[in-house]
Amino acid sequence: MSTLVTSAPGFFDRQRTIAPPGFNRWLVPPAALAIHLAIGEAYAFSVFKIPLTQLIGIKAPAQGDWSQPDVAWVFSIAIVFLGLSAALFGSWLDRVGPRKAMFASSVCFGSGFLVSAVGVWSHQLWLLYLGYGVLGGIGLGLGYISPVSTLIKWFPDRPGMATGLAIMGFGGGSMIGAPLSRVLMAHFRTPESAGVTETFLVMGAAYFAFMMFGVLTVRIPAPGWRPPGAVKKAISNVASATPNDAIRTRAFWLLWAVLLLNVTAGIGVLEQASPMIQEMFPQLFSPEAWEKAATGFVGLLSLFNMAGRFAWSSTSDAIGRKPTYAIFFALGAVLYALTPTTGHLGNVALFVLCYGVVISMYGGGFATIPAYLRDQFGTAQVGAIHGRLLTAWSLAGVAGPVLVNYIREHQINSGVPKADAYTLTMYLMAGLLIVGFACNLFVRSVAPVQPSAVGTTAEAVAAPLEASTPVAFNWLTLGFRWAWVGIPLAWGVSQTVISSLALFTRTGS
Repeated sequence: MSTLVTSAPGFFDRQRTIAPPGFNRWLVPPAALAIHLAIGEAYAFSVFKIPLTQLIGIKAPAQGDWSQPDVAWVFSIAIVFLGLSAALFGSWLDRVGPRKAMFASSVCFGSGFLVSAVGVWSHQLWLLYLGYGVLGGIGLGLGYISPVSTLIKWFPDRPGMATGLAIMGFGGGSMIGAPLSRVLMAHFRTPESAGVTETFLVMGAAYFAFMMFGVLTVRIPAPGWRPPGAVKKAISNVASATPNDAIRTRAFWLLWAVLLLNVTAGIGVLEQASPMIQEMFPQLFSPEAWEKAATGFVGLLSLFNMAGRFAWSSTSDAIGRKPTYAIFFALGAVLYALTPTTGHLGNVALFVLCYGVVISMYGGGFATIPAYLRDQFGTAQVGAIHGRLLTAWSLAGVAGPVLVNYIREHQINSGVPKADAYTLTMYLMAGLLIVGFACNLFVRSVAPVQPSAVGTTAEAVAAPLEASTPVAFNWLTLGFRWAWVGIPLAWGVSQTVISSLALFTRTGS
């Protein structure tokens, strides 16, 4: 009797997500995007920074309001728990499959907003840390790695493009999150409230529902599946390493340092993007007008972030992972060093362009690193290995915002004008990228592991099989799934373009 009970897999079990023969692999990316477009809202957190420092004063900070460095820790805690949860649950994900992990991500991410709403309503900062930071961060980690490892298995012939498809949603999430947050806060704002509590409540429920689409529609390929018509030499035959084998190699730790340095340089800018442009160019707009323009800047960075994730990772399929990262670090260092000059010139268009390119490479680094890992350690347990590598993101999530916020605070307290308070930080970030260039230079291919070290998942032990069943094209289903993620994304892009126009119109550029 017990055998009969255990033989029937539950809805969230891995067996229930195995695709049937002839399944169209292009039905899977919308499931990945549904998760990443939601959790990518984290990159829009800077839109909340000023409202969260004016909960009591409403129009300006008042006695008892939280400071910007206090609020910045919310984002840093979320990124710390992203990396920790990805590392802790990476092997679990490879074992139980993406549906269960994506559902857990949806629950954690949505409930994080609800707990944060209580924290804002009661003005308890620790609840904001617990909600958006801890719970939301766990949701970020689980939701981040599950679509990536899934798409790598669906697109073994184009791993860079596959990781770009998944991770570009995380970069584009703030294009939806930033204008949505602004619209909701404006709707709920009253003379006695900044509207943040109600905004968190609505966003928690909405994002949970949006992510459940991905949970319901995700599929994994059958063991040994190969895409029909794939170029044989493009499919990696690298022996798959276990996470424990991977972390014993020098290549893993060099890639860990590469990710750490690339992320530290970019994440501090993203977290502080909205206040930064307002303080560097205060003469352009009134505080009220800056609210919308700065939101447009955050969204514009998200557009570069998203586009860079797909474009750079796809480019890495052609030129290789190491040359791609070499471009990130060399060009990034130059652009960071030039940023203070753009501020002194008062040229917003040049400032936005420089940061747009920088953020495209920041996002491209995230999208390229899973393919880099796949090249080094195989595909069988790439989710678990990727999860462990993301601990570098945890450290960078603290280091980047802390460097930007506390150096800024120290500079201002020392009498430096706000417009010049970021100069020292930008030069420091350029230096970090130079160190990252050297780390990438020393990465060497890992020697093939012994068969005993190969992962034991179904993908690892199954013999490669070519797909013999013709791929079924249900255009209605395909169109609906892509519309589910495409329509919100198109709305976010349009809002980004509209709100960012003021940045260039007012400067005559």
